[in-house]
Amino acid sequence: MTPAHASAAVGLALVAAVITGCSSSGSHSGSAASAAPAGAGNAGPTPAPTESNPPGDIPDNQVYVAYRPAGGFTGFTVKVPEGWARTGQGAATVFTDKLNTVRVSTATVAAAPTVDSVTNTVIPQLKSQVPKFATPKVTEATRHAGRVVRLTYQGDSAKDPVTGKVVRDAFERYAFYRQGHEVDLTLSGPVNADNVDPWRIVSDSFAWR
Repeated sequence: MTPAHASAAVGLALVAAVITGCSSSGSHSGSAASAAPAGAGNAGPTPAPTESNPPGDIPDNQVYVAYRPAGGFTGFTVKVPEGWARTGQGAATVFTDKLNTVRVSTATVAAAPTVDSVTNTVIPQLKSQVPKFATPKVTEATRHAGRVVRLTYQGDSAKDPVTGKVVRDAFERYAFYRQGHEVDLTLSGPVNADNVDPWRIVSDSFAWR
């Protein structure tokens, strides 16, 4: 082979190497690009978020225990959620847990409560006591203990001393009466909480002794 022919052969070999390298690089790039979606698909569907109850929801497995007052008028019992903190507030006993409250108060009265008496007497009192009191509704209802006067309304909770937050609460107040004694059972929790069943358990558990 002459020197000229040798130089030409070397040049052709270099060109072929460059073309082969580019082709190989392009092939790998295409493989990587097509592999990415396949890899993403192999990760599987996004797992469902862990379920949690809205704030204020009382668990379905909540246990209830009988409360029997030790002082004052003691002629009744009512079931309250087990484990809730208990405090005394004058003639009332209050059970609380997180955002929910059960309040039991007693009074000696001359006559049984009626829709009119609750509307004309209790509602004005609550307006002066409950921040942003609203949407009161008074009806007669029946529980296991008999006929009661039921008052529902909304209001703001007291400001949390740690977080400073205020919660919009829904209230159910039941007025039970027998032989000059009235027992008022007030149940409250956040407006969006689903506590229909727990509050029914508590209000239906009330019994005269």
